Amino acid sequence: MKKQKPMSFEELLLDLQGQRTIQEDPNHISLGKLFNETFMSKHSPFTSFDEFLEKGKFQAKTHDDLNNIVGELFDRHIARETDFADWASMLAAANKEYEAK
Repeated sequence: MKKQKPMSFEELLLDLQGQRTIQEDPNHISLGKLFNETFMSKHSPFTSFDEFLEKGKFQAKTHDDLNNIVGELFDRHIARETDFADWASMLAAANKEYEAK
């Protein structure tokens, strides 16, 4: 059995508060880093991804939350408020720009 590394105090606190996100996993990028201020300002009238979500009355703090809201309504919000036609194209562009850094 693989031994897990112990959690830091901060990780434990976030976990207990239900706020732990995938960002601790090196294979996943936090939403804030992926959809950073530069990206959002370049492709929408918003300076943050949270602001963009709030405008559409969506709530997502983790990748799992986001996966639960992705769909036709979310795609329409993206088409209306950004340079992108849908979630797939917005996510692909964000990943491409993040990887270029």
